[in-house]
Amino acid sequence: MTPPAAPNGRLAVFPGSFDPLTNGHVDIILRSAHLFERVIVAVLVNTEKQPLFTADERIAIVREVFREYPNVEVDTFDGLLVEYARQRRASAIVRGLRAVSDFEYEFQMALMNRHLEPALETVFMMPAEQYTYLSSRLIKEVFHLGGEVHGLVPPAVERWLREKSAVGSRQ
Repeated sequence: MTPPAAPNGRLAVFPGSFDPLTNGHVDIILRSAHLFERVIVAVLVNTEKQPLFTADERIAIVREVFREYPNVEVDTFDGLLVEYARQRRASAIVRGLRAVSDFEYEFQMALMNRHLEPALETVFMMPAEQYTYLSSRLIKEVFHLGGEVHGLVPPAVERWLREKSAVGSRQ
């Protein structure tokens, strides 16, 4: 049996807060861009959380980092990821797995998403080995405490972090 063709080619959604974007995220996005015709980096807008960067800033950062990749698009979403993916007519959700500890949560989410939208596949990808320990939370903590994040985030993110820090120290 031949599966039906994806509505918009092979469109994948890579959701996350990206607060900030790490080199682990970049690794997954670049590899996804080779597997899918288009990848939407879907920045989660969660009004209950206090992110370091606003949604507009996170979008600007991701666009800057991927400006030379025409098949990487940036958008925001809130609410159910499955609804967003359905609206965008995506055929897959890409999720990164850093460690075994991520698997249980991601597995439950993938099964729930399949329940809500059987045609939507979840693709799990592991980042390159040197990024398996990275998280946005860890980057923010290290930077806030004066640690070095060079090589862990794209240069654009380093610049945005410095600018955000400089503004915060002037207030």
